[in-house]
Amino acid sequence: MSQAMTNTKAAGQPQPNDAVVQAVIKEISHIATLPEVTMKIVQLVEDPDSTAQDLNKVITNDPALGARILKVVNSAFYGLPGQIGSINRAIVLLGLNAVKNIAIAASLAKLFRGGQICPGFDARDLWTHSIAVASATRMLAARSGVSVPDEAFLAGLIHDLGIMVEIQARRPKFVEAFEKSQKEGITLRDAEFAVFGANHEHFGAALCRLWKFPENFWHVTGFHHRPMELPAMQRALTGLVYVADIIAASMELGFSGDVEATEIDPKLLGELKLEPQHLEDTINDLPAAMDEASGLLRDSG
Repeated sequence: MSQAMTNTKAAGQPQPNDAVVQAVIKEISHIATLPEVTMKIVQLVEDPDSTAQDLNKVITNDPALGARILKVVNSAFYGLPGQIGSINRAIVLLGLNAVKNIAIAASLAKLFRGGQICPGFDARDLWTHSIAVASATRMLAARSGVSVPDEAFLAGLIHDLGIMVEIQARRPKFVEAFEKSQKEGITLRDAEFAVFGANHEHFGAALCRLWKFPENFWHVTGFHHRPMELPAMQRALTGLVYVADIIAASMELGFSGDVEATEIDPKLLGELKLEPQHLEDTINDLPAAMDEASGLLRDSG
């Protein structure tokens, strides 16, 4: 993986048309959203007065979700000793936040349903890319120590959520933007802005706010193409996703037509405590990690 300065094409962006963003987000909330129980879990975990028992009670009311959470908890993903047979035990061992992140991940695949949207773009390829970026972000987080691996996995999984917003709420316009980017050789973000008045970073961040996700996930969806525009103290998680995005694109894993950079800024690698060996190890381990993650999330649609 080259460590030269990143390609700065389309760095920065004009201000989005907020009315357009809000109209699209309002529409998406009626089309495809997280299951009600997952929304409850997010709100509950973000409430400082909530307890493990509160979370256990909510999840127990949805046996299918509970089963999927236990499936992840008992996988090699966490490497916990012995079989964890109850949600309560999972919460005790992993904590509320980790269980919340698993619940969201287990609920996301249904948003990426659908086959070919237009020639050259298939929603399943976007899901494959999201799994790749999630798996790579998780490994980079574990190797660098700058972020919690389960949070890093979810961050990678949702980074391109804004593209799904466009497809769900304004499919003809997305197709127009995609074809424009292909025809004119411009970035997908620039083409989206020309067609929508906003791009998938704006839509993704707005949806994360609507869903009351923690602020660091707003940053991931809103700045994953330009992490250096974030304040240094808020850059780590988004920076890891940015690096993982480039790795996944370099390996041609799923759809990566929105990835603009091919090289990583050495300053960012230094901030993230990532060595060249970390990148090579992640590249080597990624196919197996993707297989595992795909298996865990396959039943979630």
